[in-house]
Amino acid sequence: MKSMKESFGIIDDEGNLFGVINIIDALVVVFIIAVLVAGASLVLTGDGGSSSAPTTGTTNVTLDLGTQPEYITSQISIGDSYSPSENADLTITDIYFTPQDESTRAVVRAELSAPSSGETIQYSGAPPRYGRQLEVLTETYSTKGTIRDVGGGSELTTTETKVVVRANLSETDARRLSEGQPIRVQGREVATIESVTTYGTNNPDKKTVFLGLTLQSVTYGEQQAFGETTIRPGASLSLPTEAGLVKGEITRVGATTQRGQPTTRDVKLQLSNVSPLLANSISPGMTESFGGETVARISAVQRQNATIVTRGQDGEIYERTHPINQDVTFTANLSVRETDTGVTFKDQTLQQGRVVTLDLGTVTINATVISGYR
Repeated sequence: MKSMKESFGIIDDEGNLFGVINIIDALVVVFIIAVLVAGASLVLTGDGGSSSAPTTGTTNVTLDLGTQPEYITSQISIGDSYSPSENADLTITDIYFTPQDESTRAVVRAELSAPSSGETIQYSGAPPRYGRQLEVLTETYSTKGTIRDVGGGSELTTTETKVVVRANLSETDARRLSEGQPIRVQGREVATIESVTTYGTNNPDKKTVFLGLTLQSVTYGEQQAFGETTIRPGASLSLPTEAGLVKGEITRVGATTQRGQPTTRDVKLQLSNVSPLLANSISPGMTESFGGETVARISAVQRQNATIVTRGQDGEIYERTHPINQDVTFTANLSVRETDTGVTFKDQTLQQGRVVTLDLGTVTINATVISGYR
């Protein structure tokens, strides 16, 4: 009986397939082709899956919504969401309200979810850039905001910032302010009055008030902001208080009291060439006080006829005694603050020749510093 090799001639005596290629080599070639086909199939399948289901990424942004009316701010809540397009979602994760003049400024933290694009995302066709405006449309309100920060956590970075603010108020409004009063916006406490120092002015109906405040400020980079105000000396600040809207200027950052150590100083002051009516209205024991705090107390008073300088008909200069007017010299115990640069009274440096204002209740005077200021 003939063998299979002889019958069909497929494999010869030397193990060659059709007398051309070794059977082992043929099996290796078939295996390699199978591997290549399988690999190509996986690559093609993977590409098809990527194009149909892009990778989704998320990032957090800070949106400044600007000033908003009460009917908008009352509707903004954590968890509010908006989807401007397919595969793009915005969700509010934190809220920050501050006063701005007669309105409320709203800042929110939001999570954006959208297709990934390199190291960022493509939210509604573009990456979340600084300065870009985004809409927020819900079932109850519609608004838009400007991106002021990108990245970071889901909550706004806030901190307590201590400042001193100087404001000019009516006497009635000044009396409505006191330590410990909270300042609220939309029911949220945004600041606390830590100290109140009030001084008289040339106008008996007006007071200069120094408010020590703790502000709930928000962080943008290395800066602290309260509403639209970047917190720094000289910046303007508006606060809705029990005395109404208080507009003032920041004089100090990092503390709630004026600079220097509080103390008292006996200072000699003088009024020159004043009427007898004014001269006689000043007496020992008179004080400038407000809210139980005494700013100045007069302890001694001396009066004498005023000396004036006149020019005679001959052109010469003569020193004469005024027949009516008087010079008044008095000592006042002043509440001052000692600083590294000198002694201050009512936030002004005391120097010889400096004019200080004292509201003594029945009379307001502008007296010149003579001595005792050092």
